[in-house]
Amino acid sequence: MENQINRRTMLGAGAALAATASIASSSLAQAEPNSLSGQSVLITGCSSGFGYLTALHCARLGAKVVASMRNLPRPEADTLHMAAKDLDLHIVEIDVTDDISVTTGTEAAISLIGGAPDILINNAGLAIVGPLEAQDLDATRLIFETNVFGYQRMIRAILPGMRHRGSGHIVNMSSQSGRLIWPGLGHYCPTKFAVEAMSDTLAYEVADKGIDVTLIQPGGYPTAFWNNRETLTGALKKRSDPKHLNGYGAMSDNMGSGRVPQLTGDPMDVPEAIARSLVSPQGQRPHRVMVSASRHPQETINQTHRETHLNFLGRGPFGDAARKVHNS
Repeated sequence: MENQINRRTMLGAGAALAATASIASSSLAQAEPNSLSGQSVLITGCSSGFGYLTALHCARLGAKVVASMRNLPRPEADTLHMAAKDLDLHIVEIDVTDDISVTTGTEAAISLIGGAPDILINNAGLAIVGPLEAQDLDATRLIFETNVFGYQRMIRAILPGMRHRGSGHIVNMSSQSGRLIWPGLGHYCPTKFAVEAMSDTLAYEVADKGIDVTLIQPGGYPTAFWNNRETLTGALKKRSDPKHLNGYGAMSDNMGSGRVPQLTGDPMDVPEAIARSLVSPQGQRPHRVMVSASRHPQETINQTHRETHLNFLGRGPFGDAARKVHNS
């Protein structure tokens, strides 16, 4: 195991990052977060996008970061290693769709940290778009294995150590599409709806154990996510029987076309919002954080959900848990 950790682990550092973002959230202050010194963070899906940026941002704020990605060695790991020069940042291999990889990778992370991480950030995710009918079982299994089952694998691997210690913070990456349905997104919305529900369930169950659960709901930002989406969607379309594509017009025609939204927001909005939730006192961390360069169309749904759950659970055995989770 020691040789495996040495082969798959890289250290790095860099100058502190000074960046600000205008992020609307009723739960978060707009000031830059304080230091994460003394905190340990395990993040999945760090080869690009929000995972890559969040790993660097947390390390620059002083955290000991274990950044994970699949299929090591790979150029993206080298890029992260160079960007993290002199930071306390380590890279391990975790494929969240594989039980053995999750077990091996989390054991390596726990060994590096010296125990369960203070913070787990479930970030690894993907999209395969097009009509729901066109999503074959290979595509369906892949997106649920990554976006939902992958989160569950990581939670099961890390949560026992957090409970034993009596503290921890689990951050799950959701989306505006975890609240709102946009036709043509295949199973992306269903997987993110699942992340929302499983995060609520978990939050209520661990509210009395010193563990907080935070959902991040980003809007669209210009990252490699979109190019990866087109690659996976193009492969699906290529193997699809036309009977599952015909009749949907542009929804089918645009699958794998390479046309992605022209987005202008700063992707750093997301790691900065995550960091603000991380430095909030235990028990006062926001359960849902909206992050967007434009608007928050899910805001009313979030508020109604909160009020409904407080009323629904308020007088029952999970009333105290609901009030803790929703800071009521």
